[in-house]
Amino acid sequence: MGPMDVLEKAVGGERLTESEVLSLFDLPLPELAAAAHEVRLQKTHPEVVTFLIDRNINYTNVCTVGCAFCAFYRTRRQKDAYTLTYEAIAEKVEELYQVGGRRILMQGGVNPELPLEWYLDLLRYLKNRFPDLRIDAFSPEEILGLERLTGLRAEVILERLMEAGLDGMPGAGAEILVDEVRQKAAPARIKTADWYRIVDAAQALGLYTLASMVIGFGEGPRERTAHLLGLRAQQDKAREKYQNGFAAFALWTLQVEHTRLKGKAPGATAHEYLKTLAIARLTLDNFAHLQASWPTLGFKVAQAALYYGADDFGSTMLEENVVSAAGGHGRTHATVREIVRQIVDAGFRPAERDPLYRILRYPDPKALLEEGLELPLA
Repeated sequence: MGPMDVLEKAVGGERLTESEVLSLFDLPLPELAAAAHEVRLQKTHPEVVTFLIDRNINYTNVCTVGCAFCAFYRTRRQKDAYTLTYEAIAEKVEELYQVGGRRILMQGGVNPELPLEWYLDLLRYLKNRFPDLRIDAFSPEEILGLERLTGLRAEVILERLMEAGLDGMPGAGAEILVDEVRQKAAPARIKTADWYRIVDAAQALGLYTLASMVIGFGEGPRERTAHLLGLRAQQDKAREKYQNGFAAFALWTLQVEHTRLKGKAPGATAHEYLKTLAIARLTLDNFAHLQASWPTLGFKVAQAALYYGADDFGSTMLEENVVSAAGGHGRTHATVREIVRQIVDAGFRPAERDPLYRILRYPDPKALLEEGLELPLA
Protein backbone atom coordinates (compact mmCIF):
# COMPACT_ATOMS: atom_id res chain seq x y z
CA MET A 1 0.00 0.00 0.00
CA GLY A 2 1.44 3.37 -1.06
CA PRO A 3 1.45 6.47 1.18
CA MET A 4 -1.45 8.05 -0.72
CA ASP A 5 -3.47 4.86 -0.19
CA VAL A 6 -2.75 5.20 3.52
CA LEU A 7 -4.34 8.65 3.45
CA GLU A 8 -7.44 7.22 1.79
CA LYS A 9 -7.57 4.50 4.42
CA ALA A 10 -7.44 7.05 7.25
CA VAL A 11 -10.05 9.31 5.68
CA GLY A 12 -12.24 6.23 5.27
CA GLY A 13 -12.15 5.67 9.02
CA GLU A 14 -9.83 2.67 9.05
CA ARG A 15 -7.11 2.27 11.70
CA LEU A 16 -3.51 2.76 10.56
CA THR A 17 -0.72 0.35 11.44
CA GLU A 18 2.68 1.41 12.76
CA SER A 19 4.31 1.13 9.34
CA GLU A 20 1.49 3.09 7.75
CA VAL A 21 1.80 5.90 10.29
CA LEU A 22 5.56 6.01 9.68
CA SER A 23 4.95 6.31 5.93
CA LEU A 24 2.95 9.50 6.50
CA PHE A 25 6.08 11.38 7.56
CA ASP A 26 7.35 11.09 3.95
CA LEU A 27 4.31 12.77 2.43
CA PRO A 28 4.10 16.44 1.38
CA LEU A 29 2.40 18.75 3.86
CA PRO A 30 -0.55 19.77 1.62
CA GLU A 31 -1.70 16.16 1.14
CA LEU A 32 -1.45 15.48 4.87
CA ALA A 33 -3.33 18.66 5.67
CA ALA A 34 -6.20 17.87 3.30
CA ALA A 35 -6.66 14.37 4.71
CA ALA A 36 -6.37 15.49 8.34
CA HIS A 37 -8.86 18.29 7.80
CA GLU A 38 -11.29 15.89 6.15
CA VAL A 39 -11.11 13.57 9.17
CA ARG A 40 -11.57 16.54 11.53
CA LEU A 41 -14.71 17.61 9.61
CA GLN A 42 -16.11 14.09 9.99
CA LYS A 43 -15.45 13.86 13.74
CA THR A 44 -16.50 17.31 14.94
CA HIS A 45 -18.87 20.11 13.93
CA PRO A 46 -17.42 21.33 10.62
CA GLU A 47 -18.14 25.03 11.18
CA VAL A 48 -17.28 25.33 14.88
CA VAL A 49 -13.99 25.83 16.71
CA THR A 50 -14.17 25.66 20.48
CA PHE A 51 -12.23 27.38 23.27
CA LEU A 52 -12.16 27.36 27.07
CA ILE A 53 -12.00 30.15 29.63
CA ASP A 54 -9.68 29.03 32.40
CA ARG A 55 -6.65 29.94 34.44
CA ASN A 56 -3.36 28.15 34.96
CA ILE A 57 -2.10 28.33 38.53
CA ASN A 58 1.45 27.23 39.28
CA TYR A 59 1.23 26.73 43.04
CA THR A 60 4.96 26.14 43.60
CA ASN A 61 8.11 26.31 41.51
CA VAL A 62 10.18 24.21 43.91
CA CYS A 63 11.07 20.94 42.19
CA THR A 64 13.57 18.14 42.76
CA VAL A 65 13.28 16.59 39.28
CA GLY A 66 15.38 19.23 37.53
CA CYS A 67 14.50 18.66 33.87
CA ALA A 68 17.01 20.22 31.49
CA PHE A 69 14.18 21.61 29.35
CA CYS A 70 12.49 23.45 32.24
CA ALA A 71 13.25 27.10 33.03
CA PHE A 72 10.45 27.29 35.60
CA TYR A 73 11.70 25.11 38.45
CA ARG A 74 13.82 26.29 41.40
CA THR A 75 15.64 24.49 44.19
CA ARG A 76 14.45 25.13 47.74
CA ARG A 77 17.41 27.40 48.45
CA GLN A 78 17.06 29.73 45.48
CA LYS A 79 15.79 33.16 46.48
CA ASP A 80 12.98 33.21 43.92
CA ALA A 81 11.60 29.82 44.99
CA TYR A 82 7.98 30.03 46.11
CA THR A 83 4.93 28.14 47.31
CA LEU A 84 1.68 30.09 47.15
CA THR A 85 -0.55 30.37 50.19
CA TYR A 86 -4.11 29.07 49.99
CA GLU A 87 -5.28 32.69 50.16
CA ALA A 88 -3.08 33.72 47.23
CA ILE A 89 -4.44 30.84 45.14
CA ALA A 90 -8.00 31.82 46.08
CA GLU A 91 -7.34 35.39 44.91
CA LYS A 92 -6.35 34.05 41.50
CA VAL A 93 -9.57 31.99 41.37
CA GLU A 94 -11.57 35.08 42.32
CA GLU A 95 -10.07 36.93 39.35
CA LEU A 96 -11.03 34.04 37.09
CA TYR A 97 -14.63 34.17 38.35
CA GLN A 98 -14.77 37.88 37.57
CA VAL A 99 -14.21 37.13 33.89
CA GLY A 100 -16.62 34.22 33.65
CA GLY A 101 -14.29 31.26 34.15
CA ARG A 102 -15.00 28.32 36.44
CA ARG A 103 -12.03 26.02 35.80
CA ILE A 104 -8.41 26.05 36.95
CA LEU A 105 -5.50 23.96 35.73
CA MET A 106 -3.20 23.76 38.74
CA GLN A 107 0.31 22.35 38.54
CA GLY A 108 3.65 22.90 40.21
CA GLY A 109 6.97 21.24 40.87
CA VAL A 110 7.66 18.10 42.86
CA ASN A 111 8.11 19.84 46.21
CA PRO A 112 9.08 17.38 48.99
CA GLU A 113 8.21 19.94 51.67
CA LEU A 114 4.51 19.71 50.85
CA PRO A 115 2.84 16.67 52.49
CA LEU A 116 -0.26 15.03 51.06
CA GLU A 117 -2.39 16.84 53.65
CA TRP A 118 -1.30 20.17 52.16
CA TYR A 119 -2.85 19.17 48.84
CA LEU A 120 -5.99 17.75 50.46
CA ASP A 121 -6.50 20.85 52.59
CA LEU A 122 -5.97 23.09 49.56
CA LEU A 123 -8.64 21.26 47.56
CA ARG A 124 -11.10 21.40 50.47
CA TYR A 125 -10.36 25.10 50.99
CA LEU A 126 -11.00 25.94 47.33
CA LYS A 127 -14.15 23.81 47.01
CA ASN A 128 -15.56 25.27 50.21
CA ARG A 129 -14.98 28.81 48.96
CA PHE A 130 -15.89 28.12 45.30
CA PRO A 131 -18.37 25.19 45.24
CA ASP A 132 -18.79 25.22 41.44
CA LEU A 133 -15.07 25.51 40.67
CA ARG A 134 -13.66 22.73 38.51
CA ILE A 135 -10.15 21.73 39.58
CA ASP A 136 -7.91 19.83 37.15
CA ALA A 137 -4.60 19.50 38.94
CA PHE A 138 -1.40 17.59 39.71
CA SER A 139 0.25 15.92 36.73
CA PRO A 140 1.45 12.29 36.77
CA GLU A 141 4.90 13.57 37.78
CA GLU A 142 3.44 15.25 40.87
CA ILE A 143 1.45 12.12 41.76
CA LEU A 144 4.63 10.03 41.41
CA GLY A 145 6.33 12.46 43.78
CA LEU A 146 3.52 11.96 46.30
CA GLU A 147 3.86 8.18 45.92
CA ARG A 148 7.52 8.41 46.86
CA LEU A 149 6.81 10.85 49.70
CA THR A 150 3.95 8.89 51.28
CA GLY A 151 4.58 5.27 50.28
CA LEU A 152 0.98 5.12 49.03
CA ARG A 153 -0.06 3.88 45.60
CA ALA A 154 -1.35 6.35 42.99
CA GLU A 155 -4.85 4.84 43.23
CA VAL A 156 -5.03 5.63 46.95
CA ILE A 157 -3.59 9.13 46.55
CA LEU A 158 -5.96 9.98 43.70
CA GLU A 159 -8.96 8.64 45.61
CA ARG A 160 -8.12 10.86 48.56
CA LEU A 161 -7.57 13.86 46.29
CA MET A 162 -10.93 13.19 44.61
CA GLU A 163 -12.69 13.04 47.96
CA ALA A 164 -11.17 16.44 48.75
CA GLY A 165 -12.39 17.95 45.46
CA LEU A 166 -10.12 16.97 42.56
CA ASP A 167 -11.99 16.77 39.22
CA GLY A 168 -9.24 15.86 36.78
CA MET A 169 -5.53 15.33 36.19
CA PRO A 170 -3.61 17.20 33.46
CA GLY A 171 -1.70 15.15 30.92
CA ALA A 172 1.53 17.07 31.42
CA GLY A 173 4.84 15.29 31.69
CA ALA A 174 4.28 13.17 28.59
CA GLU A 175 6.69 14.99 26.26
CA ILE A 176 7.79 11.99 24.14
CA LEU A 177 6.75 8.71 25.75
CA VAL A 178 9.88 6.81 24.72
CA ASP A 179 12.39 6.29 27.52
CA GLU A 180 15.49 6.70 25.32
CA VAL A 181 14.33 10.24 24.48
CA ARG A 182 13.37 10.96 28.08
CA GLN A 183 16.71 9.73 29.43
CA LYS A 184 18.66 12.20 27.29
CA ALA A 185 16.46 15.21 28.07
CA ALA A 186 15.73 14.59 31.73
CA PRO A 187 17.12 11.45 33.42
CA ALA A 188 15.08 11.98 36.60
CA ARG A 189 11.82 12.60 34.71
CA ILE A 190 8.89 10.22 35.14
CA LYS A 191 9.37 7.12 32.98
CA THR A 192 6.92 6.07 30.27
CA ALA A 193 5.50 3.09 32.19
CA ASP A 194 4.85 5.21 35.29
CA TRP A 195 3.16 7.93 33.24
CA TYR A 196 0.74 5.41 31.71
CA ARG A 197 0.24 3.63 35.04
CA ILE A 198 -0.79 6.82 36.83
CA VAL A 199 -2.95 8.04 33.94
CA ASP A 200 -4.64 4.64 33.87
CA ALA A 201 -5.34 4.87 37.60
CA ALA A 202 -6.90 8.30 37.11
CA GLN A 203 -9.07 7.09 34.22
CA ALA A 204 -10.18 4.04 36.20
CA LEU A 205 -11.44 6.41 38.89
CA GLY A 206 -13.32 8.52 36.35
CA LEU A 207 -11.03 11.54 36.47
CA TYR A 208 -10.72 13.87 33.49
CA THR A 209 -7.41 13.44 31.65
CA LEU A 210 -5.76 15.08 28.65
CA ALA A 211 -3.24 13.50 26.28
CA SER A 212 -0.27 15.62 25.27
CA MET A 213 2.93 15.51 23.26
CA VAL A 214 5.95 17.81 23.00
CA ILE A 215 8.17 17.58 19.93
CA GLY A 216 11.67 18.95 19.39
CA PHE A 217 13.94 16.82 21.60
CA GLY A 218 15.73 15.39 18.57
CA GLU A 219 13.31 12.47 18.29
CA GLY A 220 12.44 11.16 14.85
CA PRO A 221 9.32 9.78 13.14
CA ARG A 222 9.73 6.39 14.85
CA GLU A 223 9.63 7.90 18.34
CA ARG A 224 6.74 10.22 17.49
CA THR A 225 4.85 7.28 16.04
CA ALA A 226 5.46 5.21 19.18
CA HIS A 227 4.11 8.05 21.31
CA LEU A 228 0.94 8.40 19.23
CA LEU A 229 0.29 4.65 19.11
CA GLY A 230 0.80 4.42 22.89
CA LEU A 231 -1.81 7.11 23.48
CA ARG A 232 -4.18 5.40 21.05
CA ALA A 233 -3.82 2.09 22.87
CA GLN A 234 -4.44 3.73 26.25
CA GLN A 235 -7.53 5.42 24.85
CA ASP A 236 -8.82 2.05 23.63
CA LYS A 237 -8.25 0.55 27.07
CA ALA A 238 -9.89 3.41 28.98
CA ARG A 239 -12.94 3.44 26.73
CA GLU A 240 -13.43 -0.30 26.93
CA LYS A 241 -12.66 -0.86 30.63
CA TYR A 242 -13.70 2.41 32.27
CA GLN A 243 -16.04 4.09 29.76
CA ASN A 244 -13.66 6.99 30.16
CA GLY A 245 -10.57 8.28 28.40
CA PHE A 246 -8.61 11.33 27.27
CA ALA A 247 -10.83 14.32 26.55
CA ALA A 248 -8.49 15.59 23.84
CA PHE A 249 -4.96 15.60 22.43
CA ALA A 250 -2.68 18.63 22.64
CA LEU A 251 0.59 19.00 20.71
CA TRP A 252 3.28 21.48 21.75
CA THR A 253 6.76 22.39 20.54
CA LEU A 254 9.75 22.34 22.86
CA GLN A 255 10.81 25.79 24.07
CA VAL A 256 14.55 25.86 24.85
CA GLU A 257 15.44 29.56 24.92
CA HIS A 258 16.09 29.87 28.67
CA THR A 259 16.82 26.22 29.44
CA ARG A 260 19.87 23.96 29.70
CA LEU A 261 18.85 22.31 26.42
CA LYS A 262 19.52 25.47 24.41
CA GLY A 263 21.97 24.49 21.68
CA LYS A 264 21.58 20.80 22.55
CA ALA A 265 18.03 20.08 21.36
CA PRO A 266 16.79 21.26 17.96
CA GLY A 267 13.29 22.29 18.97
CA ALA A 268 10.63 22.04 16.27
CA THR A 269 9.61 24.32 13.42
CA ALA A 270 6.08 25.40 12.53
CA HIS A 271 6.29 23.04 9.54
CA GLU A 272 7.16 20.11 11.82
CA TYR A 273 4.40 21.07 14.21
CA LEU A 274 1.73 21.19 11.52
CA LYS A 275 2.94 17.93 9.94
CA THR A 276 2.94 16.09 13.27
CA LEU A 277 -0.46 17.52 14.14
CA ALA A 278 -1.93 16.28 10.86
CA ILE A 279 -0.39 12.84 11.39
CA ALA A 280 -1.80 12.79 14.93
CA ARG A 281 -5.29 13.45 13.59
CA LEU A 282 -4.93 10.58 11.12
CA THR A 283 -3.45 8.22 13.74
CA LEU A 284 -5.60 8.97 16.79
CA ASP A 285 -8.84 7.61 15.36
CA ASN A 286 -10.36 7.27 18.85
CA PHE A 287 -9.89 10.95 19.72
CA ALA A 288 -12.55 13.46 18.74
CA HIS A 289 -10.72 16.64 19.70
CA LEU A 290 -7.27 18.03 18.91
CA GLN A 291 -6.10 21.36 20.31
CA ALA A 292 -4.21 24.05 18.41
CA SER A 293 -1.24 25.44 20.34
CA TRP A 294 -1.01 29.23 20.29
CA PRO A 295 1.25 29.77 23.36
CA THR A 296 4.34 28.13 21.81
CA LEU A 297 4.07 29.14 18.14
CA GLY A 298 1.68 32.09 18.13
CA PHE A 299 -1.77 32.79 16.78
CA LYS A 300 -1.01 32.52 13.05
CA VAL A 301 0.32 28.96 13.30
CA ALA A 302 -2.61 28.09 15.58
CA GLN A 303 -5.00 29.41 12.92
CA ALA A 304 -3.27 27.25 10.31
CA ALA A 305 -3.59 24.28 12.69
CA LEU A 306 -7.36 24.52 12.29
CA TYR A 307 -6.83 23.21 8.75
CA TYR A 308 -4.35 20.50 9.83
CA GLY A 309 -6.62 18.50 12.10
CA ALA A 310 -7.28 20.76 15.10
CA ASP A 311 -10.86 21.67 16.04
CA ASP A 312 -10.15 23.52 19.30
CA PHE A 313 -8.20 26.71 20.06
CA GLY A 314 -7.23 25.70 23.58
CA SER A 315 -7.81 27.95 26.55
CA THR A 316 -7.37 31.53 27.64
CA MET A 317 -4.67 30.41 30.12
CA LEU A 318 -5.02 33.56 32.19
CA GLU A 319 -1.69 32.65 33.72
CA GLU A 320 0.99 30.34 32.39
CA ASN A 321 4.46 30.46 33.88
CA VAL A 322 6.07 27.29 32.55
CA VAL A 323 5.90 27.94 28.79
CA SER A 324 6.66 31.63 29.20
CA ALA A 325 9.68 30.90 31.43
CA ALA A 326 11.14 28.65 28.74
CA GLY A 327 10.76 31.31 26.06
CA GLY A 328 7.32 30.72 24.60
CA HIS A 329 5.77 33.01 22.06
CA GLY A 330 5.77 35.94 24.46
CA ARG A 331 2.11 35.75 25.40
CA THR A 332 1.22 34.21 28.74
CA HIS A 333 -2.51 34.61 28.30
CA ALA A 334 -5.08 35.37 25.64
CA THR A 335 -8.34 37.13 26.22
CA VAL A 336 -11.59 35.79 24.86
CA ARG A 337 -11.73 38.71 22.43
CA GLU A 338 -8.37 37.76 20.92
CA ILE A 339 -9.29 34.09 20.64
CA VAL A 340 -12.67 34.85 19.11
CA ARG A 341 -11.02 37.12 16.54
CA GLN A 342 -8.52 34.43 15.58
CA ILE A 343 -11.24 31.81 15.16
CA VAL A 344 -13.48 34.11 13.09
CA ASP A 345 -10.58 35.26 10.91
CA ALA A 346 -9.72 31.60 10.25
CA GLY A 347 -13.26 31.07 8.93
CA PHE A 348 -14.99 29.30 11.81
CA ARG A 349 -17.72 29.96 14.36
CA PRO A 350 -16.32 30.29 17.91
CA ALA A 351 -17.96 28.36 20.75
CA GLU A 352 -17.08 28.49 24.44
CA ARG A 353 -16.84 24.99 25.94
CA ASP A 354 -16.21 23.27 29.25
CA PRO A 355 -13.23 20.90 29.79
CA LEU A 356 -15.34 17.94 28.60
CA TYR A 357 -16.05 19.70 25.30
CA ARG A 358 -19.68 20.45 26.07
CA ILE A 359 -20.58 23.75 24.40
CA LEU A 360 -21.68 26.39 26.91
CA ARG A 361 -22.45 29.32 24.59
CA TYR A 362 -21.75 30.87 21.23
CA PRO A 363 -20.32 34.35 21.81
CA ASP A 364 -21.46 37.08 19.42
CA PRO A 365 -18.19 37.91 17.64
CA LYS A 366 -19.48 41.17 16.18
CA ALA A 367 -20.67 42.55 19.51
CA LEU A 368 -17.56 41.33 21.31
CA LEU A 369 -15.13 42.83 18.81
CA GLU A 370 -17.03 46.09 18.28
CA GLU A 371 -17.36 46.79 21.99
CA GLY A 372 -13.70 45.94 22.55
CA LEU A 373 -14.46 44.01 25.70
CA GLU A 374 -11.51 42.21 27.19
CA LEU A 375 -13.65 39.36 28.43
CA PRO A 376 -17.39 38.63 28.50
CA LEU A 377 -19.05 38.15 31.84
CA ALA A 378 -20.59 34.74 32.56
